[in-house]
Amino acid sequence: MSLPAGDSRAFPTILDSADDAAELSRLEARLPLLLSMIAGMVDSTGFFTLGHVFTAHVTGNIVLAAGVAVDGGSFLWAQLLAIPVFMLALVTVWLVAQASRRHGPSLARLLLLVQFLLLVTLLIFSVITKASADPVGLLAGTAAMIAVSAMARQYALLRLAVPGAISTAVITGNLANAVLSAAVTILRHRCQWTF
Repeated sequence: MSLPAGDSRAFPTILDSADDAAELSRLEARLPLLLSMIAGMVDSTGFFTLGHVFTAHVTGNIVLAAGVAVDGGSFLWAQLLAIPVFMLALVTVWLVAQASRRHGPSLARLLLLVQFLLLVTLLIFSVITKASADPVGLLAGTAAMIAVSAMARQYALLRLAVPGAISTAVITGNLANAVLSAAVTILRHRCQWTF
């Protein structure tokens, strides 16, 4: 039986105690607002300083590509690369979640730590290399891909660790759900793993 991408049963959460259930409820209530603010800051900073790449709402890059295809003009490589990087990052997060065998709040803490480390890496990389000095250069593109990877972890976090939380971006969230559902389906059937 195939489950719709938005169905929380596609990404089961096993809670070890009533404390985990209470913590998960708190995360569902508080985390989306905080993560939305982080995504907004990362997205606007990336768009204005890293070559007009949408780092958090990667489907914006699809819209930009469609505009270039219709009206002509130049399309930046980082805008195009952001979409497969986002999808690959989602799959790696899913693999990390499966390998860690964590669920609920424990998985949320792990994924938040990874996102935090990626954002700190982005900050250090950007300050040292002055990536925004050439917004269409290789350094800016690299910084944008680090940001895209961090934001992919955020979307995966909400679907895998806090499945009852509201989506922080509908279309990008749908893309995240589709990629994670495909990863579950493909890897379960191909590898015959039991999760």
